[in-house]
Amino acid sequence: MDNPTPIFENFLKAKGLKLTKPRRVILDVVFETHAHFNVDELYDIIKKDHQNVSRATIYRTMPLLVNSGLIKQSHRRQSKEYFEHIHGHADHLHLICSNCGNLIEEDSKELEKKLNTLAEKHHFVIEEFNISAKGKCFKCR
Repeated sequence: MDNPTPIFENFLKAKGLKLTKPRRVILDVVFETHAHFNVDELYDIIKKDHQNVSRATIYRTMPLLVNSGLIKQSHRRQSKEYFEHIHGHADHLHLICSNCGNLIEEDSKELEKKLNTLAEKHHFVIEEFNISAKGKCFKCR
């Protein structure tokens, strides 16, 4: 996987912003986290080693990371937005248990082919897609 730092730094520079130390810490922790996360979980990880990074700074940085194309909102659960880093990762779909919150990632190549066929039929260009399905996992059925 390519280093996300130059991508984020160039994105910020184009917006007239800088890669500050707190933003760099957030970026590093996001890419060290290999699970879906929400802002509160990210804050709990960061505050262990970096007391100077506030929750507000994380909230302000998340849209920048999303708009840079490095992360995306993957799903919403219990009134919280969950994110995942997508830079260097293949598209996939999420199966989410509505009872216990278990999340299963699955390849989406077949669905992506169908979406592209549908888009072509309507002269539409897909720029991004996010597919998730809610139901009950085998433990909760």
